[in-house]
Amino acid sequence: MGRGRAKAKQTKVARELKYSTPNTDFDALQRELSGSESRGDGHDGDRSDDTADEYEDYDRR
Repeated sequence: MGRGRAKAKQTKVARELKYSTPNTDFDALQRELSGSESRGDGHDGDRSDDTADEYEDYDRR
């Protein structure tokens, strides 16, 4: 019991995702897929370093 409100919210979110038409920036998508966009913070997105801190994004404030 008590799941009605949660289920209604999930249904609402699912409908919004299904029927919404988001504005897609195809130029940004092309840059991301081609890998030509630089992040500018000195890191390359694909780090294979095993010692990489999984919380390093939280350090940048």
